[in-house]
Amino acid sequence: MSKKSRSKKHRAAERARAAARSASAGVSAGAPAAGASSTGAPSAGASSAQPQAKGGAREAPPAAPRERARGRRPNWPLLALALLGMALAGYLTYTAWAGEQLAYCGTGSACHTVQSSRWATLSGVPVAFWGFLAYAALAWLSLAGLFPKGLRIRDAGLRWQAAWFVALPALGVSLYLTGVSLWALQATCAYCLGSLGLVAAIVVVLAVQGRRVPGISWPAWLGVSGGLAAALVLLLHLHYSGVFNSAAGPEDPYLAGLAERLKESGAIMYGASWCPHCQEQKEMFGPAAQRLPYVECSPNGPNAPSAPACVVQGVDTYPTWIFGTERHVGVISVEDLAQRAGYPARARSP
Repeated sequence: MSKKSRSKKHRAAERARAAARSASAGVSAGAPAAGASSTGAPSAGASSAQPQAKGGAREAPPAAPRERARGRRPNWPLLALALLGMALAGYLTYTAWAGEQLAYCGTGSACHTVQSSRWATLSGVPVAFWGFLAYAALAWLSLAGLFPKGLRIRDAGLRWQAAWFVALPALGVSLYLTGVSLWALQATCAYCLGSLGLVAAIVVVLAVQGRRVPGISWPAWLGVSGGLAAALVLLLHLHYSGVFNSAAGPEDPYLAGLAERLKESGAIMYGASWCPHCQEQKEMFGPAAQRLPYVECSPNGPNAPSAPACVVQGVDTYPTWIFGTERHVGVISVEDLAQRAGYPARARSP
């Protein structure tokens, strides 16, 4: 090998060693690594989602999976109370529709007085039925995080808000009806008091749980939900006062007594829900019409077969009154009914 070739090879080796020493000196002097700025922050090319090392680290919050798990968890206290309420309200609804007597609630008892009053029905169905629907809604909300898509409510806070807007008005209605039974009827019903206790317990449970719901300002929240409950109770009171429907208002004592006397005498009024003359006859009694000894002959509409009791009596015109062996077709005046039942005539005002 010539001297010239050895000289070129030597100079190339020197340049390589100098470059290696320069790179080593830069790293030991604290030069930033690729992907990091001179301040130690991630460079523009680095992903901010990457977890950092201890000291300046910011890791993904571990609470997120726990929040999602809690959103899918049933509200066990609410579910237990709602199921008890459904059982109680369902029993009261069944006995009312079936015409059966409640257990430990004999005729003439305080419980019977409450359950047979005009306050025991609302829009033609037992009040207990509306209570059953409220309890069923609360039971559904307690499990709404588990239902399939379309029925599921993922947000636990939203489920709590919906449950509160069902429970608080239900408590207001229950307190109103309890007040009516105490002051207007001067009687109490153990079943009604039991339902009141369950609704109150549900409100307490939700109030305690609400402390963990973010974004709830209690003064404003109680103002809105309490206002809704008060409005519902006011509408209910106006309904039972006869403002919206006179048939739901206070009974005329004389007409209520006459209707009871007709029932005791064995008289029966056969009619149909679609018959205008039947409605005219009932309107004579106002709210006391529910006490009349009435038999519905067309429970399935005008084109359906008549009820068996009407077929047996040969009733095909409405209304038809039967007084023992006597039959009368058409509307009868209150005075004539009182005479037929042996009931005193209404005292005339001077």
